[in-house]
Amino acid sequence: MKILLVEDETEIGELIKNGLEKEGFVLDYCQDGDSGMEHAMTRSYDAIVLDVMLPGRSGLEILKVIRAGHNNVPVIIITARGETEDRIKGLDLGADDYLPKPFFVEELIARLRAIWRRSSETGMSVLSVGTLSANLMKREVVRSGVQIEMTPKEFSLLAFLMRAPGRVLTRTQILEQVWGYHFDPGTNLVDVYIRRLRSKIDIEEGVPLIETLRGVGYRMQDPDNPEEG
Repeated sequence: MKILLVEDETEIGELIKNGLEKEGFVLDYCQDGDSGMEHAMTRSYDAIVLDVMLPGRSGLEILKVIRAGHNNVPVIIITARGETEDRIKGLDLGADDYLPKPFFVEELIARLRAIWRRSSETGMSVLSVGTLSANLMKREVVRSGVQIEMTPKEFSLLAFLMRAPGRVLTRTQILEQVWGYHFDPGTNLVDVYIRRLRSKIDIEEGVPLIETLRGVGYRMQDPDNPEEG
């Protein structure tokens, strides 16, 4: 699982980070609300762990924007013990669970695994754009009933694009999220893989699903919501 952790208290944040990484989680760690918002809105995660009290934007503000954008990523909010009002507000805004401080990292891990199982069971593990669908658990891609074979990296790229239909994604963002590069290696790697995807998923007549914005990046077009394209 890839997790976004937004926690401003360094000691707690490092404790959570180390505990999750020991269990095999992949982690992005932010220590203020503004960078947490930027990560949540531009990158793809399996779950978000979000402190309520943060410098800059609060955790509740971030959660509100995430849900307003129809992003159903599972979110666990962290609250100060006794702050019942924050917990209620968080759940009302769409948080999946909450943990009052202090807590054991093992409990957070158990809750992350639980909400991931629940999201899989309720169908959130299937991404759909028009007649194209990608099952994240089975790693299967289907368009109009036709199953499409994908390499692991092709599937990861397609899933990243499908998580944000209508949103422009730069080559840098794609390289970072799909290949783990935090720099541009100066190759046409992304372009090559985009061409591969197009050759596989554009099996129907009409507008190609993946749009190129020259000098900017790529966008997954949603035929059901053309105004986003």
